[in-house]
Amino acid sequence: MKKTLEFKAHDGEIEDIALGPDNKVVTAGRDFQCCVWQRDQLVTGLCWNENLPGIPDKAYRYQACRDSGTFLGLGTVTGSVAIHIAFSLQRLYYVKEAHGIVVTDVAFVPESQRGRELLAGNEAALLSVAVDSRCKLHLLPGRRSLPVWLLLLLCAGLIVATILLLQLAFPGFL
Repeated sequence: MKKTLEFKAHDGEIEDIALGPDNKVVTAGRDFQCCVWQRDQLVTGLCWNENLPGIPDKAYRYQACRDSGTFLGLGTVTGSVAIHIAFSLQRLYYVKEAHGIVVTDVAFVPESQRGRELLAGNEAALLSVAVDSRCKLHLLPGRRSLPVWLLLLLCAGLIVATILLLQLAFPGFL
C-alpha cells in the first residue's frame, strides 16, 4: 500500500474510521468528535456539547462509526447508539445507553435484496455490538412523505378556498 494523503483529523487517538461513497471518510476520535472528510477537507462534524445541550462535554465519546451512503451510525463509550443523515448530520434515531457499556462496533444491514427483506418497511437497520456481549438491532422507521400530486392538489384546493372566502368576505372581489 502507498500513502496518498496525511492530515491531522483529531486531537489524540482515532477510535474508528469508515470509508463511504464518493471518497468520503468518517472518523470518531478520542477528542469527543465525529467528522466527515472529503480527502483532507472537513465536510462536517458532530460534537456532543453541540448536539445534546445540557450534557457535559466529556460525558460521552463516539466509539464506533459507519457511513452507509445515506445514514451515519454511531456507538459511544457509554453504550448509546445514534443514526444520523449522512449529508446533514441531522439525528433521526437515538437510544441512550442501549448497551450497558462501550459499543465496540456498529454495522448497517446491507442494501441488498435480502437486506431489504429484513428491513420489512423500515428505512434502515443498524446492528450494534458492545462489551456487554450483546448484539442489538436498531430499526429506523420509514419516514412518511406525501406524493407530489397530492401536494399539488392540496395547494390548488387551498387557492380555491382562499378565493371563495375572499369573495364571501368582500362581495365584488372578483
